[in-house]
Amino acid sequence: MLVALLSVAGCASVPAGERARDDPLEPLNRAVFGVNVALDDAVIAPVARAYRAAIPEPVRDAIRSFVDNLAEPRIFVNDVLQGRFNAAGFTFARFFANTIAGAGGLYDFAGTHGLPKQTGDFGQTLDAWGFDAGPYVVLLFFGPSNVRDTVGLGVDLATTPPALVANGHADRLASAILGVVDGIDLRARNLETLDAIKASSLDYYTHLKSLANQHRAAQLREGRGLPAAPPDLVDPEAAKP
Repeated sequence: MLVALLSVAGCASVPAGERARDDPLEPLNRAVFGVNVALDDAVIAPVARAYRAAIPEPVRDAIRSFVDNLAEPRIFVNDVLQGRFNAAGFTFARFFANTIAGAGGLYDFAGTHGLPKQTGDFGQTLDAWGFDAGPYVVLLFFGPSNVRDTVGLGVDLATTPPALVANGHADRLASAILGVVDGIDLRARNLETLDAIKASSLDYYTHLKSLANQHRAAQLREGRGLPAAPPDLVDPEAAKP
């Protein structure tokens, strides 16, 4: 994927002006974005609505906690690689507490006892190490990214259980199923937010790119040990009492 992105970056026609410097692959990105929106409208959003209607909120919260707990070892390693040892300590404590006291991660015991979830992915680590982001890209299914974060995503997918500890057809299938469940749950938690963004946008592509970049910038600041700015894209479930 990285080779393909770099090849496209080398041969893409670049519009003049600031937008070209900000998004040199814009024609390709808009094409992929259009496919993602079509898939979301036709399949992903309807499935997410059905999932939210059929699965009670406590069960959905248990699924979310279980999926998040599987990512904690990967977050811990990236926090260490970034030199964020306080965040790594929080993450280690969260994984231990939620695995033991949270019934294998089905309940966010740590979050209710003053141990908030930390950020930590390999794209963030590469940024903390000084690697440039490269061109903005829109990935099929995964959405807004850049070349550096695309490499990071590949590492994250390969180092998050069950992919990290398993191999073979059954285990790859388990990883795929877990990824689908994770994506559908996240989409269900942001139905109203994304619908509102889409309805209020003169250019949905540009608006979502801006929000994604601001949200990612906050995570990258955190990876460098700086205070993270509040994200613009808010999970509506998080606002519930």
